[in-house]
Amino acid sequence: MDKLKEKLARFMYGRYGSDRLNIFMVIVLLICAVINLFVRIGYFSVLLTSWEFLLLILIYFRMFSRNISKRYAENQKYLEIENKVKRFFGRQKYIQEQRKDFHIYTCPQCRQKIRIPKGKGKISIRCPKCGAEFVKKS
Repeated sequence: MDKLKEKLARFMYGRYGSDRLNIFMVIVLLICAVINLFVRIGYFSVLLTSWEFLLLILIYFRMFSRNISKRYAENQKYLEIENKVKRFFGRQKYIQEQRKDFHIYTCPQCRQKIRIPKGKGKISIRCPKCGAEFVKKS
């Protein structure tokens, strides 16, 4: 068993291995496989099967690649996109949480968003950015 581990380690030396992009592609592959199990529509099934096959080839290609710098750059690009998506949904979640306790108004002049506590009645709001005043109901 130790010889097998040693041979595998020697084979993988200088190769890229797995990263977050590969893990994401494996998850997509598994989702496609599960969908393919339940949906048996002729062309769609063939398309899904070919997509799974291409993903599998791409996963192995990236894992056994010796061009580490190129695979690293691909992974960094993926992580950049993943972080943008996470930030977008995190921001949306934060906005929804804030709407329970605050009204969010937009300044009519500079379009700055202003957060005002709910339940204060009719109030005069002064924009902290441009100084414009406008009246709103909170």
